[in-house]
Amino acid sequence: MRIGELSERTGTPRRLLRYYEEQGLVVAGRSANGYREYDERCVDRVVQIRGLLDSGLPTRVIKQILPCLNTPRAIHFSGATPETIATLEREHDRLAERVECLTHSRDAIFEYLEAVRRAQAPAAPQAVESVVLVPYDLAATA
Repeated sequence: MRIGELSERTGTPRRLLRYYEEQGLVVAGRSANGYREYDERCVDRVVQIRGLLDSGLPTRVIKQILPCLNTPRAIHFSGATPETIATLEREHDRLAERVECLTHSRDAIFEYLEAVRRAQAPAAPQAVESVVLVPYDLAATA
C-alpha cells in the first residue's frame, strides 16, 4: 500500500510516517516510480509505535523494543544500556498505575450504569387493591 493509504488506515499523518521510516521504525519498499510501498504489517506496526509514543517512550527506545513485539519468545535486546533499562522500568511502572486507575474508573462507570439502568427499568406491576365503586347520588347530599 502507498503512504496515503497507510496514513488513512492508521490516522497518522504522512509526515510522521516518513519520520518513522527515517528513524528505522518502519520499512518501506520502493515501487518502480519511486513511491513508498508499505507491507500490510505496517498498519499494526504504526499503531504500536503511536501507542508507545503516546505512553511517553522516545523513538530510540521504541526502536529497540519493536522486535520484542513481533516475537515475544525470542527477545534479543542488543544495546540495552542501564539508561534504557531504567526508562523501560519507569514506563512499566507508570503503565501499571495507569491500568489500575483505568480499571478502577471502568468498574465505577459500570456500577453507575447498572444503578441507572435499575432506576430506569419499568417497575414490576404492583397488586392493586379492589375498589368498589358506589354510585354517588347528588340529590341525597342536598
